[in-house]
Amino acid sequence: MRKIRIIVVLIFGVILFNQADACTNFLITKGATVGGTPMITYAADSHTLYGELYFWPAADYKPGTMVDVTEWDTGKLMGQIPQATHTYQVVGNMNEHQLSIGETTYGGRKELATQAGAIVDYGSLIYLTLQRAKNAREAISVMTNLVKDYGYASSGESFSIADSEEVWILEMISKGEGQKGAVWVAMKIPDGYISGHANQARITQFPLDKPKECLYAPDVISFAREKGWFTGTNNEFSFSDTYAPVEFGGARFCDARVWAGFNQVNKQMGKYEDYVMGKITYDKNHYATNRMPLWIKPDAPLTLENVISMMRDHYEGTALDMTKDPGAGPFQLPYRWRPMTWKVDSVSYCHERAVSTQQTGFSFIAQSRPNLPDPIGGVIWFGVDDTYSTCYMPVYCGINEVPNSLKVGNGDFLTWSETSAFWTFNTVANFCYLRYNDMIKDVQKVQSRKEKEFIAGIGAIDQKALDLWKKGDKSNAIKTLTAYSVSQVETTVKDWKDLFHYLMIKYKDGNVMKEKDGKFQWNEFGKQPEQPLHPAYPDSYYRMIIEKNKEHFKAAGE
Repeated sequence: MRKIRIIVVLIFGVILFNQADACTNFLITKGATVGGTPMITYAADSHTLYGELYFWPAADYKPGTMVDVTEWDTGKLMGQIPQATHTYQVVGNMNEHQLSIGETTYGGRKELATQAGAIVDYGSLIYLTLQRAKNAREAISVMTNLVKDYGYASSGESFSIADSEEVWILEMISKGEGQKGAVWVAMKIPDGYISGHANQARITQFPLDKPKECLYAPDVISFAREKGWFTGTNNEFSFSDTYAPVEFGGARFCDARVWAGFNQVNKQMGKYEDYVMGKITYDKNHYATNRMPLWIKPDAPLTLENVISMMRDHYEGTALDMTKDPGAGPFQLPYRWRPMTWKVDSVSYCHERAVSTQQTGFSFIAQSRPNLPDPIGGVIWFGVDDTYSTCYMPVYCGINEVPNSLKVGNGDFLTWSETSAFWTFNTVANFCYLRYNDMIKDVQKVQSRKEKEFIAGIGAIDQKALDLWKKGDKSNAIKTLTAYSVSQVETTVKDWKDLFHYLMIKYKDGNVMKEKDGKFQWNEFGKQPEQPLHPAYPDSYYRMIIEKNKEHFKAAGE
């Protein structure tokens, strides 16, 4: 989503950043996974995004039919373009052919931020393409032709694009005022490797003569030359360093999230710690010289559980660990309310921006399984709200009905709905912020149990649907996938409502009620609860309390 705007101001040698929202993607090739299933992840992070599962059924249209293009971030009607004569079914960010697309916005050069008359924004580009393309290469063609024909109404954007065989990263930026369209580069992630992006352009130099591995706009280099932004040889050209140079915020607030995911699956990532702390080195052309590579090879093939874990991270165990600094409070809360930057005595400081964050609208792991028919093979592991406390629920791309709790229109960002998954998960997460290090453990017990059940049980549903599919009974195969997806989502939402009730009873008013064998304890007479526990604050927190005014808090006689 278009969620990051970094304003760089040099004041007495200090760079100040003002960051709004931001998103995180990881790209996993089939050769980097156990079972050979490509995956992309996406956390759609916005302080005003409602978590819901989009759905467009396949449809046929008469020639000459027009389709409205509405800007995803604002709801503004941008204009109309010709509709395709046939569109594919789309569930969330995956279509019926197991094609999936995610994104993060990096902004880039401010001179290119607007384009008068442009119709297609980055969000519309995703969902129009999912309705028109069957695979990743076709998606790149559709996306780049749409902005060529109708203009690009967004700033710099990175897209994750995957089908059941290939995974690509596409980076695009508007040509700004005076010219229509965008310049762009797309690179295929080598099989066996993983990549990621998080609101900082990641493609630097790229091969100019390997179309099976790299595609690019014909004028991607010449356009930069015309603007006076690049004067070297073509082979020296870096897309990111030219159109979105990395500065402190791009490293510390953005690439650091990619590093955190990589760090979970590759033991060599420690050497990039200085970079993600914002200590960037540059060459004479102001190209960053100590950046992370665009892709890495994990130490071992990744399971779905590994990929889910990459989406749950607050920099635990690293120099950026958000549970360790004073901002975490007595209960190790790894969240910081905005703004991310502030000043004390004219000196600028910043909080971290982790993969897991409170303002996530929805997130997913889109898994494409090439050994199964497309409607069965494509699964969106979908969650709403914060990735750390959500539950990733399996939704097949072949379903013909969206679970009610995830339907568009069941509540909204300013309207409460008792049956909404978004509001249910938000209730639990926001309550946990009060006593985080204790409550999150209770959430993780339910989260882990549910996700393990899903992962262990989905194979049986695959087989049941596949048997029907092979018999030619595709209608009942789709009914099977739909019934399973709907039931698992709705059961999980109910479980999360029960979880909130449990947490409220256990932790209300700062108490911790006693439990035994999974039940709250009554006293020996069975009429009153056992006296609750009152765990002390950690010693480090007590020390912070008395640091400024020890005498004020000192007990009498001490």
